[in-house]
Amino acid sequence: MAKLLRRCVFYSMTSRKRFIFIDFIFNINLKNFVADFASTSRDDVFSSPDKVVLLNKVICQHFYRQGMLDIADELASEAGVDSENGKEPFTELNYILDCLKHRDLDPALEWAEKHRTSLQKQNSSLEFKLHQLRFIGLIEKGSSCQNEAIQYARTYLSQFVHTHEKDIQMLMGMLLYLSNGVSRSPYAHLLQPSLWADIYDTFTKDACSLLGLSVESPLSVCVNAGCIALPALLNIKQVMQQRQVSGIWNGKDELPIEIDLGPEKRFHSVFACPILKQQSTEINPPMRLACGHVISRDALNKLANSNKLKCPYCPMEQNPADARIIYF
Repeated sequence: MAKLLRRCVFYSMTSRKRFIFIDFIFNINLKNFVADFASTSRDDVFSSPDKVVLLNKVICQHFYRQGMLDIADELASEAGVDSENGKEPFTELNYILDCLKHRDLDPALEWAEKHRTSLQKQNSSLEFKLHQLRFIGLIEKGSSCQNEAIQYARTYLSQFVHTHEKDIQMLMGMLLYLSNGVSRSPYAHLLQPSLWADIYDTFTKDACSLLGLSVESPLSVCVNAGCIALPALLNIKQVMQQRQVSGIWNGKDELPIEIDLGPEKRFHSVFACPILKQQSTEINPPMRLACGHVISRDALNKLANSNKLKCPYCPMEQNPADARIIYF
């Protein structure tokens, strides 16, 4: 395994080996994959030593996120990557998530109580949901634990009355059906296993948000986005070669066509200039005119005549210097 990981640096691998490594990490079925995706990639992306170090860090972080600590440690050791700072938060999170999989709420409750102030600032319901599951667990034991369930509600659930009043009322309603069985009551849906799946996702989302981490692994997001975009890129590359216009794609940090990766891959607002039909960048940001209309800086420079500018959408004349950059 260690020898395999040592060879898993993308820029030095053949296209087939690259996808074997991706298959190893993400369990992608490549049985019918025969296209040479290297024709749409840039070999110089990871040519510098600092880029190689960055890539190794990203791969290590992905393994830490997946709980593959031994593999990540071995890769970090052989690649010379300092993994201590990146390893610490995932070690604790993976331990808590493993406990939740086995329906052990104690580590998650301890973590939520320790970070209660920060969780409240982001309007998290994690701590309440954890106590809710603990209360439901007592209810499932039957009438013998009725007094214990009531005492637990008074001690822990009462502090959430102002934010989860209706939910607490439903939990208290379960007490009325203890003798006849809650599973045959109007509250049977509170016994569904889906609540455990929900608490798993809630903890992951809130913990990552609290620690300033993305919910998904950055490496996983990049690979999945690349797999979605790859067929379109291969098609456009083939068309360019057939029409002998491959020089149009100059290899810069841009694509020759717009590829929709779906709403789940949209992480920020995007502004396209209504005049030049180009997406804004840091060099060419969106500019708000004095009249309120927004165009790109390149369009502003093209339309400006000395210190005069006529808005392309309204008859208002203004000074180009009055335009201001907009940040989305």
